[in-house]
Amino acid sequence: MSTQRLAYDDLSTPAEMAADGLAVQASLTRPLTVAARDLAREQPKRGIEISEAAARLAGAMNLQVDGD
Repeated sequence: MSTQRLAYDDLSTPAEMAADGLAVQASLTRPLTVAARDLAREQPKRGIEISEAAARLAGAMNLQVDGD
């Protein structure tokens, strides 16, 4: 007994799936735009202090750390 099973079987029509995709795009566009704008703004950076132990470890591993 064998039944035909398609590799991809969706009850939605292509037009319905396209409309769903457009609805998702519209709902995501605004949050992404706001996030991109927030990331683009200049924000103050905290100073990074490198401890003596971390500098020795980086030196032993032949890494260059800022501040030297």
